[in-house]
Amino acid sequence: MPPSSADLLRWYDRHRRILPWRAAPGRTADPYHVWLSEIMLQQTTVAAVIPYYHRFLDLFPTIGDLARAETDRVMAAWAGLGYYARARNLHACARVVAAAGGFPATLDGLLALPGVGAYTAAAIGAIAFGLPVVPVDGNVERVTARLFALTDPLPAARRTLARHAATLNDSQPARARPSDFAQALFDLGAGICTPRNPACALCPWQGECAGLRQGIAAALPAKAPRAARPVRHGAHFRATDAAGQILLRRRPASGLLGGMLELPGTEWRAEPWAESEALAHAPLPGPWRQAGRVTHVFTHFTLHVDVYAARIGRFPNSAAQAGGLVFAARDLDGLALPSLMRKCLAATPPDRPTGVP
Repeated sequence: MPPSSADLLRWYDRHRRILPWRAAPGRTADPYHVWLSEIMLQQTTVAAVIPYYHRFLDLFPTIGDLARAETDRVMAAWAGLGYYARARNLHACARVVAAAGGFPATLDGLLALPGVGAYTAAAIGAIAFGLPVVPVDGNVERVTARLFALTDPLPAARRTLARHAATLNDSQPARARPSDFAQALFDLGAGICTPRNPACALCPWQGECAGLRQGIAAALPAKAPRAARPVRHGAHFRATDAAGQILLRRRPASGLLGGMLELPGTEWRAEPWAESEALAHAPLPGPWRQAGRVTHVFTHFTLHVDVYAARIGRFPNSAAQAGGLVFAARDLDGLALPSLMRKCLAATPPDRPTGVP
């Protein structure tokens, strides 16, 4: 028998989190707010997302505002959240939804939107449209693995976990309040059934939890060993002219950091770049000096970047002809610069005080 949805909902009514995208009790959630928060929360924590969420709503109060915005403005507002394909899909989705006059209220319609997968469609459907579905994120996977004592490791066990999670809302109380039930599951995983040191004594489902009875709850869900993250190397060049302008270029529209601005540089490869080899890729003649090294961790690899810096009188026309873009240093905060490039702009050699160009 699945655990009592009525017990979970009573717990949720007392302990629900107050989140900026969450509707007040008895109110219907705004699909735009739910969708925006769910896209932002992918691979990111609630604490990290909240300031970005507020900034986005200040800049783009409605999905129509977001749809009409220039791509660079959207990417600049997103910069720092990472996984930039999400921002490109977010903008594309906003245009589709605005053109249709609003979000579809069916799972199939939601799944057809750019950047909306099975989990996001279920979350929007349950929370904003009251569809009786269980969105299965990492929190819900963890709760499910412990409730049913499912010991097969992730990621192979994901389908099994989803099948068991789908049974959690079989009862009438859950189906009567699908929005609250979905968010109750999220809150249970985030606040009680945590990855480490779960507070089982406070859990409304402790009596039905097979993992707790067997003494293995804290070890679930099991995870297959991760392969070692590969390391790549690159070099980027920070050129500044006498007016304080900085030379940037735009990355290709598709791929990692697609469409974002960056300092000119080499490809990222498995072998380190010797200084003489790296300097052959400099966008302009020197004099170039070592300005520090930056390490940045992506999902699938770790990147080490050697940063070279040079001051010149003015940028030649050839810089623009080669795809270069010149920006005043004071305007950098408003540009679509990924956090990696902001690290490169801030890099200083070990023997040079911070703030010295």
